[in-house]
Amino acid sequence: MLYETLKVSVGAGLKVTFRPWVEGKEYVPAVGPAILASNHLSFSDSFFLPAVLDRRITFIAKQEYFTTPGVKGRLTAAFFKGVGQLPVDRSGIRGAGEAAIQAGIEVLRRGELFGIYPEGTRSPDGRLYRGKPGGLARVALATGAPVIPVAMINTEKIQPPGKMVPKLMRPGIRFGEPLDFSRYQGMEKDRFILRSVTDQVMYAIMKLSGQEYVDMYATAAKRQLAEESRRRAAEEKQEKQEKQEKHERQEKRSGGPGE
Repeated sequence: MLYETLKVSVGAGLKVTFRPWVEGKEYVPAVGPAILASNHLSFSDSFFLPAVLDRRITFIAKQEYFTTPGVKGRLTAAFFKGVGQLPVDRSGIRGAGEAAIQAGIEVLRRGELFGIYPEGTRSPDGRLYRGKPGGLARVALATGAPVIPVAMINTEKIQPPGKMVPKLMRPGIRFGEPLDFSRYQGMEKDRFILRSVTDQVMYAIMKLSGQEYVDMYATAAKRQLAEESRRRAAEEKQEKQEKQEKHERQEKRSGGPGE
């Protein structure tokens, strides 16, 4: 019920305000199960993509959206639960995301649309990162559902990470031809097949989006960027301290300020 209400109110508002352009919408089936595998540039991706489609999409969302304390956290959790999103634990503990994967399989078995971001997190710099094989490929091979590659375009410019107020510009949503992996159905325990399926989907997304591809996980890239930021901060602090000490030594040699 909340999904339909938000679809009419928020979705219509987004289309009128931002006027997203759409290509390849005919590749999304009017009925039956399908997996929408998209790049992930912004928090707003999960709003713009459903807004341009008539059918309901159930996404996987990070568990923090459901467990954050405080009033804001409770409101966020209520929103994501209300629109039927599925929490997934990204801690890396084996089995932590198993429930979300099984829930995704159930969504497809009901003949619905299942949305997933194979990168596992938002891109830190607008580039396309290596897809994680644990979710997308397993769900596709367990169900035989077609995978529709999706490219979100310019959403990182509309709402960069950490920005609450979006910039008014047109995003793009480009759908590609469905990918059929039914020949691998039942082989979801073969890690080489999982990797191959995931890479094929990421290649299709790259062709649609025009993004530069980086053969590493986005989570690893974020760690590197965080470490680099901490290193630069430490160097700047050290440089500032050295300048201060040098200034103090010069003052002592000259007999102090004002003398």
